[in-house]
Amino acid sequence: MQNILSKFSLEGKVAIVTGASRGLGQGIAVGLASAGADIVGIGSGDMPETARLVEEQGRKFHAIKANLISQEPINQIIEETKRVFGKIDILINNAGIIRREDALDFNEQDWDDVININLKTTFFLSQAVAKQFVEQKTGGKIVNIASMLSYQGGIRVPSYTASKSGVMGITKAMANEWAQYNININAIAPGYMATDNTAQLRADSERNKSIEDRIPAGRWGSPEDLAGAAVYLASDAASYVNGFTLAVDGGWLAR
Repeated sequence: MQNILSKFSLEGKVAIVTGASRGLGQGIAVGLASAGADIVGIGSGDMPETARLVEEQGRKFHAIKANLISQEPINQIIEETKRVFGKIDILINNAGIIRREDALDFNEQDWDDVININLKTTFFLSQAVAKQFVEQKTGGKIVNIASMLSYQGGIRVPSYTASKSGVMGITKAMANEWAQYNININAIAPGYMATDNTAQLRADSERNKSIEDRIPAGRWGSPEDLAGAAVYLASDAASYVNGFTLAVDGGWLAR
């Protein structure tokens, strides 16, 4: 039997990570790099810190500036990745936004913006990468970033809840159709993570305490907490895992 640790290696792999400039995307990109992957980071701005952290792992980093609120940049992302690295092995659909407002007052623009980047682009970028996997005849790994709100309703975030429930759904749907091509599509559902998206919650001392008190681990998660799950789902160790959403939540869902 092959040494099990070698199955977790991403040596020689090329991974696209969306939303790689900071937070969860940056943590995942660095984790994949530490396992051996070269990284194509997609972000709306420059990513010098992510580039430095990836290169410190001895891997290559290529940045592509793109606004994923529309699907227009998708072809550019595929073609530029192929031009720079020659292939694609892994896609991490991490880019996402959140808008907070009472459901009674939630407006259509905030609904559309969140659904477009969190769900629509996730699907169509996955579709484009899957077509590349089929063309390469190599198979590949796609990891979507879901949420606790793929399971729960949340408060004051109706479009985010809809989008992340949809991410869990399309993860299953894509897995059903693309497993025949040796493509694995899974998702990670982060719990309450200390990122820009949750800054407003953490700044509210009462809400912050109520959240921490409900997490069995007793703390907010960090981007680094997702790295192991991402490496696993992107590696050969997870080749018989398909259509599953893995919670990385400090025990939140178990409570």
